Amino acid sequence: MSRIAQSKSQTGRQPSKMVYSAESQVKHPIRLVQLMWADLLSSRELTWRLLVRDIKAQYRQSMLGFVWAFIPPIVTALGFMLAKSNGIVNIGETNFPYPAFVMFSTALWQTFSESVSLPIQQVNASKTMLARIRFPREALILSAEGQVLFNFAIKLILIIGVFIWFRVPITWNVLIAPVALIHLIILGTAIGTFLAPLGSLSNDVTKSLTFILSFWMLLTPVVYPTPEQGIFATIVRLNPVTPLLVTTRELATTGQISDPQSFWIASILAYLGLILAWLIYRLAMPFVIERVSS
Repeated sequence: MSRIAQSKSQTGRQPSKMVYSAESQVKHPIRLVQLMWADLLSSRELTWRLLVRDIKAQYRQSMLGFVWAFIPPIVTALGFMLAKSNGIVNIGETNFPYPAFVMFSTALWQTFSESVSLPIQQVNASKTMLARIRFPREALILSAEGQVLFNFAIKLILIIGVFIWFRVPITWNVLIAPVALIHLIILGTAIGTFLAPLGSLSNDVTKSLTFILSFWMLLTPVVYPTPEQGIFATIVRLNPVTPLLVTTRELATTGQISDPQSFWIASILAYLGLILAWLIYRLAMPFVIERVSS
């Protein structure tokens, strides 16, 4: 069902009423876009409340607290450093010290991974609230991505410390790096938003996502520089995460973008994907709520 009107009583004292129709919202695209935009704007206060609540809950229930933001990059870096030093894997040459390379890249990948998984987790954890209360569903996605940015802000402390320790040279282009990072997060948000309705109906989505992201990381130049030749190099370059992650890393270190064309193509796909995912999310959530309420 779709919302088509909102009316108030003549006295103005009674709460507003929603009028619903079985007619598909897609038949009225202009009205649908207006409602989507209105709900997005009206979700700001709720987004902030959800974000503060979730961040407090996330770190209050953990003995290590913020340390968990540092552990994955450090553990990954130590593992591949040992593998490289013992000749187990041939990583290749990097533009700056490998420990800093892998820690920074892992932090970027973890940020992308969180931007995919947190919207699904947020919607899944809010099924009871969705069934009982009507509110802008966009608030769930926005609060999830707020957590992504907050978590990266914590990782930034580790990144700065690593750059100082290993004397990683940086240029003024580091100021532009957040733009590329936002594009990386937008791509992850598009994927997470698209999967969120299905993830709230089936736990298989959340469980399989862990394996998919682990395999996806191997196809992304996180712990190795971008390969130049071969079939594997082609697969890595076709990976939409590659140009976004690599460009963020390059802007933060060397200051030179090796493949600007692929970066902008991936960025455009990320924005278009987010719009499409938002539309699908919007149309699918009423059916999801009906299923979880029954």
